[in-house]
Parts: sequence; structure tokens; C-alpha cells
Amino acid sequence: MVSAALLTLVAVSCLIAMALLHRAKWPSRGPYTAVITWQALGLAWGVSTIGALLAFGLSSYRLGAAGGLMALATDLFSGELILAELSQGLEGVSHLVAVVLAIVLTLVLFSGLVSSFVQVVRVRRRHHDLLELVASDHPDVPGARVIEHPAAAAYCLPGVLRSQVVISAGALAVLDKRELAAVLAHEHAHLRQRHDLVLLPFSSLKRAFPKVRLVRTYYESVALLIEMCADDQARRTSSSRELAMALLRFGAAGPAPVPAGAMAAVQETEPEVMRRVNRLLRPDDELPYHAGAVIMGASAFLLASVTCLWHIPI
Repeated sequence: MVSAALLTLVAVSCLIAMALLHRAKWPSRGPYTAVITWQALGLAWGVSTIGALLAFGLSSYRLGAAGGLMALATDLFSGELILAELSQGLEGVSHLVAVVLAIVLTLVLFSGLVSSFVQVVRVRRRHHDLLELVASDHPDVPGARVIEHPAAAAYCLPGVLRSQVVISAGALAVLDKRELAAVLAHEHAHLRQRHDLVLLPFSSLKRAFPKVRLVRTYYESVALLIEMCADDQARRTSSSRELAMALLRFGAAGPAPVPAGAMAAVQETEPEVMRRVNRLLRPDDELPYHAGAVIMGASAFLLASVTCLWHIPI
């Protein structure tokens, strides 16, 4: 029961830490570190929550969550588990309920991840095929395809064998050459660093819990940080002002629909776009190296601790 209590404490602490991280000011100074922290907290919450339920439900084995699972596998085939737990009355039933909840939560999280991945791959394949018919190369836009659409839009379609950056004719009409280069650098950063895979666990959580507003809010926070990461990459070859002006021109041109499965230069709400613009025009000092190292070390320690707690045999 000690491992169940400790894992529960970790799960609750992860929720508190995520709420604090969502309100913190430092993530915009170190978006890469913040995204990794979000990933660590999300993974630790899921693993610790499932582990706490298993450790409680399998406490009669006195082997912890990991060892209890091994013992559970041998008892399931013989039916001894159900009979033994039911013979213990309400306490035995509560143990069975905890194990069932752990299994259900695992299946929900895993099925959400798989279904999100399958859906995104399917949608992107159809969109790639459509682009072959309607998009064309343009001499002024190297490394991208151009579609004849009046709305100002720029997005990328990640893929394993074929990745594409797409620019609309409306975007070419409102951007000058240097602003266009900044937008292209932003989109290529998404493709090069596979930001779609970074965002996938959070999008799967949103898919698994579609009515939980908190999950949607945290997803939007991570998505904004990923856009900031791409902004930082674009600033290596283009000036911050050029990228900021491009974002403002997209906003002034009006909202453009973003295809499913794509990562667009501008797809957030106006306040989030303005946060990116203000960050580009009035940048804060970057997160100090030692602070980032401490945060990364704490994230690694958190994941290692959760793994160890799974193996505490009490």
C-alpha cells in the first residue's frame, strides 16, 4: 500500500505542476525545455495513476504494481483471483474495481494515441494526393508548393517519405520576399524537428477526453510552445521583425481554413498570435542554461522515480 500511496502523491503532484506550468511566465523564454517538461509531466501522470490503481488493486500480492501484474497474469487463467477477492467482501471488490479502472485507463490512453496516429496518417495521405492535383511549383517559392486560393495561408504536411510546405496565392500577395522566407523557415522547422510527433501525445489526450476542458487548455499551451520553437528556428535565418510582420499580415488578411493534420503558420486565436508577435518584437532574456539543466534533470528524476515506485514490493 506504500507504493500506491506514493504513486497517488506523484499523480496529484503532476496535476499541480501542470497547472503551475500553464500559468508560468518562463516557458516562453525556453520553449524547448517547457515542451519536454510538459511531456515528462504528462507521461509521469499517466504512469503513476495507472500504477497507483494497480498497486492498490494488487496489494494482496505484496509485490508492487509491476510484480503484482506478473502474479495477476498467472491467476487470471485459473480464476483464483476473482474467487479470492470476492471472498474478502467489500475490500476485495474495491481491489477488483481498482484493477479494472487501471486497465480501462490504459486502454483509453493507448487507443487514443493509436487512433489519433492512424487518423492523421490517413488524412495527410489524402491531402498529399490532392496536392498532386491542385498544387504547383513556383520559382519564387523554393521548397514549397503553391495552391490557387485567395485566403492567406501557409502550412506544412509532415510525413515519413513525403513532407510538403504549402503556400496559398493569397499569402504570396500579402508577403514580401523576406517575410515569405521567414514563413518558409518556420514551416521547415516544423518538418525538420517533427513537431507533429511531439504534439501527438497531447492531441491523443484531447481525443481520449474530448469533453475535459483542462485537457484542451493544456493542449493549446503545448501547441503554442511548439510554434514558438519553430519561431526560434526561423529567427536563425530571418529577422524577428520579418517573421512578426508576416504573422500580422496573415491576421490582417483574415482567418484561413487549416487542413486537418497540417501545422499552419497561424492557426491559433488572436491573443496567442499576438503573444508570438510580442515575443518576436520584444524578446525576453533566454532561459539560463543552468535553469534549463535543473528543469531537465528534475523531469528525468521524476520519470525515474515513477519507474522505481512501480517496483516497490509493499
